[in-house]
Amino acid sequence: MTRSQRRLCPSCGAYLAADNDGDQCGPCQRRAPEFIQEAPRLSADFWQADALAEAAAERHFGKLLLAYRKLQRPEPTQALVGQWLGLTQGQVSRIERSSTAVRDLDKLDRWARALHIPEQLLWFSLTARPIGHGERVALAASHASGAYDEGHDGVGTYLAADHGSIVQARPPAEGDGVHRRQFIKSAGAGLTAVGASLLVGTVPNPNQRRSRERPDASAEIREMTQVFRRLDNRYGGGHSRSVVTSYLNSTVAPLLQESTTGGGRSELFAAAAELHHLAGWMAYDTGHHADGHTHLRQALRLCHEADDERLASEMLAGMSHQAAFHGAPDSAVDLALASQHSAKRSGSKILQAEAAVMEAHGLALQGDKTGCLAALSRAEETFNKSAAEARPDWLTYFDHAYLAAKFAHAFRDLGLARDAEPFARRSLEMTDGYERGRLFNTALLATILADQRRLEESSALGMEATALASSVRSMRGTSYLQDLGTRLAPHRNVNPVKALFQSMTEIGVSPLDQVSRPGTPVRAAGRRGTPHQ
Repeated sequence: MTRSQRRLCPSCGAYLAADNDGDQCGPCQRRAPEFIQEAPRLSADFWQADALAEAAAERHFGKLLLAYRKLQRPEPTQALVGQWLGLTQGQVSRIERSSTAVRDLDKLDRWARALHIPEQLLWFSLTARPIGHGERVALAASHASGAYDEGHDGVGTYLAADHGSIVQARPPAEGDGVHRRQFIKSAGAGLTAVGASLLVGTVPNPNQRRSRERPDASAEIREMTQVFRRLDNRYGGGHSRSVVTSYLNSTVAPLLQESTTGGGRSELFAAAAELHHLAGWMAYDTGHHADGHTHLRQALRLCHEADDERLASEMLAGMSHQAAFHGAPDSAVDLALASQHSAKRSGSKILQAEAAVMEAHGLALQGDKTGCLAALSRAEETFNKSAAEARPDWLTYFDHAYLAAKFAHAFRDLGLARDAEPFARRSLEMTDGYERGRLFNTALLATILADQRRLEESSALGMEATALASSVRSMRGTSYLQDLGTRLAPHRNVNPVKALFQSMTEIGVSPLDQVSRPGTPVRAAGRRGTPHQ
């Protein structure tokens, strides 16, 4: 089938993926309310289909999952089903294609519940699982937070609802048990005794007054956050997200509840805000958008409690970044402006530069070239004035390479690929320890070269990004590679591109799928992307 013969999505005009039998592309399907939070509850007649019964008789969840997708109209994509199951698109693909059935009952139980599969169809019994008060609160927060879209009113999206000290506890994604065991080895000596005991399952005694026993609580939280941040930058959010969530639930939340007044209260709240901020990025990195939204809003609330303008500016900049990623440029600009106001009140030039470049990216997505270039000029000017400014640990990532990546995104999204190229190359002059960021920026440069039809160079860089993706657990990384695949799709029969697509497929990334993240239709100027974080 030629490109001119392929079907178009009636909602946004994008080409439908070859395996999409539905009437809409994946992003448009995911914008429907029923696709945002969880899998749909299907009728009893649906579950009586012969294809499902035959798959269940073989006791092979992958075959059952494949039949489940193929029987629906419109057919949900692997990426969308992965969001419901807490898996990546590649993991769903491997489960469906594998000749070996999954035997882990914990996973089977979790997946069956996520898809609302009736127990009479299953070859195993579901465990009893009453819903407690904390889970009901988490579900309410998830529904209240919603997803980014053009209907949200910018800053108000984050500030409208305050659910108090909410930390959502989610079941670990596939492989998290293994990564939890590997975490201690990866973290090395950076773990405190308290953190190490948490990872091996020690349950804290709620009757102990932690604040009396550990007056250095804020220092401990920051120490743990540094360890988590290093692992996140190197291995992606999927590596230790469940460990961070456990630490927030069992250690940080009780400390915040016990804290009343005193000089250490602001420090404690600021330290907790930094960890919630990191947890929010990890959640987004693994495709748990509602969790990420909640963590970032909670982080901003804690910043206000701590009266920390610098940290509040950083939180708002992160929210702007995510709004751009999710296709809401109006919200991205509003949040960036709010971040600039906080940065100016704090007197920090480096934060003013960050907020300005976030604004520029949002304006680029709006197609406002004049406004974008003006914001980029402000970002460069204030960044150059910040050389002597001391930076906290949570801002060390914002350097020349990061700024260059944002410039590259802005120029590319304005349709100025040649102007974007030198900035994309500069973005690869990164310090060590940012493997996920290197994946993002390598793929970014590859897309810019693809837009210029420099296929051999683009494919070679795509190979480098694919190799990096094999050791990084990041759905955002998958999105970058799928974006590159979409740009190279018209040239799929050219040998370098063909080899790249084969390598991408081997690591579980479908190069011809729609980009697996929520978003709005892209303009002719180019697709949206995100820099490393």
